[in-house]
Amino acid sequence: MTKTRLPTVSRRMLARRRVLAKSTTTRRSSSRGLGGRRPNQDGSMIAAVGLPQRHFMMMGKDGVVPRAAMVEEPESKSSAVPSSDGVGPVDGVLQDQEKIRNIAIIAHVDHGKTTLVDAMLAQSNVFRENQQVEERVMDSNDLERERGITITSKNTAVSYKGTKINIIDTPGHADFGGEVERVLRMCDGVLLLVDSVEGPMPQTRFVLKKALELGIRVLVVVNKIDRPAARPDYVIDHTFELFCDLGAPDDLCDFPVVYCSGMRGVAGMEPEELSEDLGPLFESILREVPPPRVVVDGPTQVLVTSIDFDPHKGRIAIGRVGAGTMKRGEYAVVKPGAEARTGKAAEVFTYANFQRVPCDEVEAGDICAFVGMPNIAIGETVACKSCPKPLAKIEVEKPTVRMKFLVNTSPFAGREGEFINSRDIKNRLERELERNLALSVEPGQSADEFVVCGRGTLHITILIETMRREGFEFQIGPPSVITSVNEETGAKEEPYEIAIVEAPEEHVGACVDLLGNRSGRMLDMVASENLGTTTIKYRLPTRGLLGLKNHMLTATKGTAVLNTIFDGYDEFGGEIKTREQGSLVAFATGQSTQYALKDVQERGQLFIKPGMEIYEGQVIGIHQRSGDLPVNAAKAKKATNVRSNAEIKVQVAAPKEMSLDDCIEYIAADELVEVTPTSIRMRKNPKGLKAGRLY
Repeated sequence: MTKTRLPTVSRRMLARRRVLAKSTTTRRSSSRGLGGRRPNQDGSMIAAVGLPQRHFMMMGKDGVVPRAAMVEEPESKSSAVPSSDGVGPVDGVLQDQEKIRNIAIIAHVDHGKTTLVDAMLAQSNVFRENQQVEERVMDSNDLERERGITITSKNTAVSYKGTKINIIDTPGHADFGGEVERVLRMCDGVLLLVDSVEGPMPQTRFVLKKALELGIRVLVVVNKIDRPAARPDYVIDHTFELFCDLGAPDDLCDFPVVYCSGMRGVAGMEPEELSEDLGPLFESILREVPPPRVVVDGPTQVLVTSIDFDPHKGRIAIGRVGAGTMKRGEYAVVKPGAEARTGKAAEVFTYANFQRVPCDEVEAGDICAFVGMPNIAIGETVACKSCPKPLAKIEVEKPTVRMKFLVNTSPFAGREGEFINSRDIKNRLERELERNLALSVEPGQSADEFVVCGRGTLHITILIETMRREGFEFQIGPPSVITSVNEETGAKEEPYEIAIVEAPEEHVGACVDLLGNRSGRMLDMVASENLGTTTIKYRLPTRGLLGLKNHMLTATKGTAVLNTIFDGYDEFGGEIKTREQGSLVAFATGQSTQYALKDVQERGQLFIKPGMEIYEGQVIGIHQRSGDLPVNAAKAKKATNVRSNAEIKVQVAAPKEMSLDDCIEYIAADELVEVTPTSIRMRKNPKGLKAGRLY
């Protein structure tokens, strides 16, 4: 029996009726979305559009952030009427640039964004026939290739039937959501990739919410449609419900859908009718994504949304030309609330065929890059000197996790690093702030200490790993959350997150125990008969997620998949115990020996092997019980003049490999991670020891 597929409008109406049938009460606005949806008097749906409030300010000396409501208005996409405070688009006649399309590809992590961009580039004849192209060509740096994730957004462009399509590849991990927030200002449409099996995931909700805030047209792409367990109807229905939950207006809820396989490079308008290439996807982009609506004949106006660096050209500013043309010459650099200054664009580039191409000028609506302004920053507007009018500054959600960066004071300090003093660390962190808007740095309790705040531990860990590879040597403290105070009640509040765990049925009990012990509250549990897995949804404090990943992988034998998304601030959840076992701590400096380790390994699991240099206070293993245990791992066997038969040697078990991420998750409040270009060690914080000694 052949299954008849309903057209898009019919599916939308059926899904909408199912949503209405679930509840007869009015759908209330949520702080996590754009607002609620409520039925009108005649039964039709209207959107109660509101915006999420930002509840953050700079952190005070006591580490508590007072909450202050600050509502951000969405940017208008169809009018060039200036705002009353002199901030906004320039006056002029708006025109459509039909030969240009600006799109960003947004999705949850590992839903195939970069792979799809590879296929789009390959089918646009960007590469030569004999050119060797690496897989995931947009993931250009080593960290992205090693971890298999996109960390920073990147620009490229292809040409299809005489139309230039600017493509922005964005990160999919929630910790790098700041990259998505700022680059959406350059786009007129987005491709929302959704896995054909998993459907919408936590980061899908976050990136879609940001796109809807700006009123950007959304083209839903159901990727990996060739998977055996693909369920496109389920994915489309849940995607539509996500649009409704976020309060999207009716015109955006009626989203177009394209089915594709980025790996095979095929697409189609129906899952059973795929073309031999990505032609249907390109056609949908030209048809559904509106062209840039800009002031072509007005004064120049370019909002800088990204910063790149070149060893020869210096700082490279990237942004969309909102009005006029961008070419070489002097301009005014302006920002709301700041004095204007003069800057000179020495060279201008545009994007074509996977590279920056020098050009004389870039027209309005296109994305450009330029050099020559060494102090240009993200959020500043490059404008005509005769009309220095800034655009609204870029706002991103504030950090929720912080970590301390300290100068290395271990006995091995200065042996392996090139940049080791506080001045070098301070300068490097200041450079990072110029291109990473979601990061903030504050002074610590001393001149050798800095507090780095980010979206999550992965966000800060990537910075640590990058600095380590650049030759820096320093120490880092354990992650902690940034709390706030409710101005109305005076109660202490902390960040909460929604955790979605997908695990085999036999391991669900272990996941429930772990999340329950960390003050988690179950919201939903759904079993998938086809996949043999169960998906559980919890809401818990961000503190409960610190160090959770490794415990969950151990409990589920590496089969669980954990995804999280920020859910706002709520009442303090009380004490959460994230580690039950203590550490094995060396109390002697020297070289570890097999003779000593064979006895130490009986007390727990080791991080080191024989022959490694260790020092007093270094954490060398996990104690099998609670509390720390000082051990002597450098003890050597005493030689005597008595001849004896060869003793039976006791083999030392292989040590547990600890990556940088593992060390950060493991350390307790009184421990530090020593990071150098060649080594990663853990140690006890000397400030927490009595007279600086372990015993």
